[in-house]
Amino acid sequence: MTAEPAKPRRRGPGRPRQDEVEEGPGTQERIRLAARSEFAARGYDKTSVRGVAKAAGVDPALVHHYFGSKDDLFAAAIELSMEPALVVPAIIGAGPDGIGERLARYFLGIWENPASRTPLLAVLRSALTHEAAAKVLRGLILRRVLERVAADLDVPEPTLRVELAASHMIGIALLRYVVQVEPLASADPEDIVALVAPTLQRYLTE
Repeated sequence: MTAEPAKPRRRGPGRPRQDEVEEGPGTQERIRLAARSEFAARGYDKTSVRGVAKAAGVDPALVHHYFGSKDDLFAAAIELSMEPALVVPAIIGAGPDGIGERLARYFLGIWENPASRTPLLAVLRSALTHEAAAKVLRGLILRRVLERVAADLDVPEPTLRVELAASHMIGIALLRYVVQVEPLASADPEDIVALVAPTLQRYLTE
């Protein structure tokens, strides 16, 4: 008696095929890039996991497998623009002297770069009206960047100080890139760094 061929095992909900999983980091990066593009073009509300999967050319289950929820995917897409793992050591590694200038230069640098500005505009606009987007922004900026900077500062209330610095820089981003108030919107970035750096330095070190 001839044995029947084994039936292919069905995937459970949200579980990708084994060959999909084996695609590894290259697939994750493609999904992250697609997510950044989708969130930048559509904003938080109108972007879906299915839409990101379609843009990346993968099954939606694979997006869930690598990134979990839409909020997690949003955080991963924005982190791609900010690269905190690379930047934080550069900000704090040289010690407290000049930290205000380094922070201002980093912040303006990612906003001046068109590749990172567009998704950051999307997250900033979404954070003003959508709590989930605001939560992602708080988590990324506070947990991944500012708390690590605060941990390196030998001053009273370091967390409050870095939050004050963040409020200053986000205010500049809103007026310069979102509302586009003149003359701030067309000011030379180096002029802004020169004016803002001493204030950030005072927040963070004095």
